[in-house]
Amino acid sequence: MDTLNTHYARLLGLDGSWQVVDVDLSLEEQKVEIRLEHAVGEPACCPDCGCVRPLKDHAPERSWRHLDTMQFETVLTARVPRTECPDCSVKTIQVPWAEPHGRFTLMFEAFAIRLLQAASSVEKARLLLRLSWGSVQRIMTRAVERGVAARDLEEIKHVGLDEKSFGQGQDYVSIMTDIDGQRVLEVVPGRDEQAANELWDTLTWDQKEKVEAVAMDMWQAYENSVDAHVPDADIVHDRFHLAKHLNEAVDKVRRAEHKALVKDQDETLKGTRQLWLFNPENLSDEQWERFESLKTAHLKTARAWAIKEQFRGLFDQEDATAGERFFNAWYCWAARCRLEPVKKVARMIHGRIDNILTWFRHRISNGPAEGFNSLIQSLKSAARGFRNFDNYRTRILFFCGKLKLLPEQATH
Repeated sequence: MDTLNTHYARLLGLDGSWQVVDVDLSLEEQKVEIRLEHAVGEPACCPDCGCVRPLKDHAPERSWRHLDTMQFETVLTARVPRTECPDCSVKTIQVPWAEPHGRFTLMFEAFAIRLLQAASSVEKARLLLRLSWGSVQRIMTRAVERGVAARDLEEIKHVGLDEKSFGQGQDYVSIMTDIDGQRVLEVVPGRDEQAANELWDTLTWDQKEKVEAVAMDMWQAYENSVDAHVPDADIVHDRFHLAKHLNEAVDKVRRAEHKALVKDQDETLKGTRQLWLFNPENLSDEQWERFESLKTAHLKTARAWAIKEQFRGLFDQEDATAGERFFNAWYCWAARCRLEPVKKVARMIHGRIDNILTWFRHRISNGPAEGFNSLIQSLKSAARGFRNFDNYRTRILFFCGKLKLLPEQATH
């Protein structure tokens, strides 16, 4: 048994302050229990001040889930000593194999985190780990907390602000991204000015001063927050959101025209929504053939689509001066098209053209954030929704934050 105890002590990476006193194998429960004790005479340090202090007593027995031994679930158990510190009062010492108040060893948490990152779904990883949803959530929450505390935010030059639906109805969250680093920095509930302010408050003043530009939608609440927190940064209304607004205008024209045509038993536009909104390069041969005949027909929708497509050429211009000339010509066409949804979006773009032409200086967009949206949506679908915002935030930062999630001492 001494040989087995020594074997497990080496596997656990224990130093002389802790020793394995018993290894119990239960074939019926498929479980290995390793009992540990603090070595007699070994010094103990107060976990708060780090000073060596005399032992007072031992806390009640605790257990920690460890990496499996073969196919057997493995658990460490111990009564952890408590020190009597004149400065910090009575404190339970820190064990080398787990974080304070943790229910899993550092090595098990590191394995669980790697499995969660590699698995196609949290549910599949949970089943492989044989853990409850609550346990998995606690592991992910601790991982995010340590990752946020350790990350480097000094080189953020281009920030993205975006919104994402959360839960049912009109619930939204605001997301801040590091565009160059392609990572989510923070998530807060709401999409108003206060929500944006909370995002900026997660950065220090030195970090804010290094922000050169912010990519965002034409959302006044976000603009107000940017002006208040990073007044020297340029606002860039990114092309993805502009395309979204123009697509919505085209679809409004299509729906109104389809309704009018149907009254005359004309179903020309029936089932054509995707043809007008999708990238033509992604259409099948059959769809392309139908679309070719539609876009050359005398349809209001075809005119709206042509105006929308023409706008894309703005970002092919050489510089802001050429871009402004291109926009002025485009705006004359859009403003006189007699298609109210298109005219409305054109006026909105015209009113913010200065913050659109800044694209030529920074060449940034919320493209990475839009990519995150797809991943975030898959997280929501896999979880069938989230019970609370904190869990939602944790999942986003766990999978999209590029954080250092592993415990630092996972070698014990």
